Amino acid sequence: MDVPGPVSRRAAAAAVLLRTARVPRECWFLPTALLCAYGFFANLRPSEPFLTPYLLGPDKNLTDREVFNEIYPVWTYSYLVLLFPVFLATDYLRYKPVVLLQGLSLIVTWFMLLYAQGLLAIQFLEFFYGIATATEIAYYSYIYSVVDLGMYQKVTSYCRSATLVGFTVGSVLGQILVSVAGWSLFSLNVISLTCVSVAFAVAWFLPMPQKSLFFHHIPSTCQRVNGIKVQNGGIVTDTPASNHLPGWEDIESKIPLNMEEPPMEEPEPKPDRLLVLKVLWNDFLMCYSSRPLLCWSVWWALSTCGYFQVVNYTQGLWEKVMPSRYAAIYNGGVEAVSTLLGAVAVFAVGYIKISWSTWGEMTLSLFSLLIAAAVYIMDTVGNIWVCYASYVVFRIIYMLLITIATFQIAANLSMERYALVFGVNTFIALALQTLLTLIVVDASGLGLEITTQFLIYAGYFALIAVVFLASGAVSIMKKCRKLEDPESSSQVTTS
Repeated sequence: MDVPGPVSRRAAAAAVLLRTARVPRECWFLPTALLCAYGFFANLRPSEPFLTPYLLGPDKNLTDREVFNEIYPVWTYSYLVLLFPVFLATDYLRYKPVVLLQGLSLIVTWFMLLYAQGLLAIQFLEFFYGIATATEIAYYSYIYSVVDLGMYQKVTSYCRSATLVGFTVGSVLGQILVSVAGWSLFSLNVISLTCVSVAFAVAWFLPMPQKSLFFHHIPSTCQRVNGIKVQNGGIVTDTPASNHLPGWEDIESKIPLNMEEPPMEEPEPKPDRLLVLKVLWNDFLMCYSSRPLLCWSVWWALSTCGYFQVVNYTQGLWEKVMPSRYAAIYNGGVEAVSTLLGAVAVFAVGYIKISWSTWGEMTLSLFSLLIAAAVYIMDTVGNIWVCYASYVVFRIIYMLLITIATFQIAANLSMERYALVFGVNTFIALALQTLLTLIVVDASGLGLEITTQFLIYAGYFALIAVVFLASGAVSIMKKCRKLEDPESSSQVTTS
């Protein structure tokens, strides 16, 4: 029998308190585990390192010009067109529907890869793959809407590690099945289709977020009632947490008798779309008014453009140097090794001690020059093992520098602004990549040979190195002048 009156109200409030206290600790594991499982299976695609040999082989029987100059550019154009609408839709629809769209797009892509024939069908395939890559933003931002702020660092590492492990396992599995078991590339695509289907099934069990960064942002309202914090309809005590759950008597003693039952949650107001866009624009202007952030963002956009081009077309270069129909290929092993060594380099970033504000631009210049050298060697030396080694060096350096750039950009930004800067940098990179593809690769442009394309990519990274060398030299000279003339700087400070 229920106890009427204030006692029952106090008990109800105490129950709310217990539920609120448990949520941050208990509710992060399930969505994180499900998202990690999704990321692992979505990236477990053993056929991906062998995509170009598959398209050029007897299964699809396409020509070099069709694959490199008419099919692959479709992915670049699709990614660019879809990125901004998907960015807004991801936040407006609260992540999960877009994650499901990504899983469905991967299924369609690999189903068409198995059974579609002809140039037009494969171009449609590339469009669906563009949808899958554009919707990756939902995967990387979903988890921030369902876990507590204090768990961000941990869940981010888990989710990113899941994709890395999935890609590596897929690459190694594909190489073993091709080189040792003698499986056909068609069979690898069957495994990839199965894995992405499992990922799509897992995504259905993800909990639906109740908030997002922009359209469904719920501000934290907090007020005090006799020493008790009432936050977003819940109750949080100021007492430090003990090693055991407090008894009901202790909780009830903190709740006044005249306290009403916890109010029902108010319906969420409809998002003001114009206000959201205005806030995004103001944040954009504020973020890019900082010179250091602008510098790292420029390198991010420029280098990511070149990175996408090299990674997208490197299988074509390897096929030119050593055709798969005449010799064994090790694309999967090379991708796995480059990913693992890149992960080691990324881990080592945390132990690098350097003044990035002083030497950051010079570092970017030096390593951009090394990337240019690796791409040039990959293109000019007609040995497949030299090509493989140069590609590994290229990926390690890029992963190292993009991690440093990410850290430097995110260090002084809120989560909302980081998502904005990440989206803008990626959009600029894709715009540049589209321009480069249209001029250099596309059949309607110059439609250059694959070896000539890589020569241009090497020159592109060399140009980036020259730009940051000049910018870094100017910055260092300015700082040296300030150190040599302390009186003028003190006068400026006094005035």
